[in-house]
Amino acid sequence: MTSKELLYIEDALGHQKFLETICKESATKIQDVELKALATQYEAKHKELFGKLYSLL
Repeated sequence: MTSKELLYIEDALGHQKFLETICKESATKIQDVELKALATQYEAKHKELFGKLYSLL
């Protein structure tokens, strides 16, 4: 893996972790049950994507 590819993956990992955190925080603040479930689903998806990207390292 080139250094440029490594930097790209590290950047993508940071984005996925940020999005996971935002979704988690949003889910705790949302009152609507359906929207809360959607935010929780997105949190899980970003966590999954983080794991897939991390496995490339």
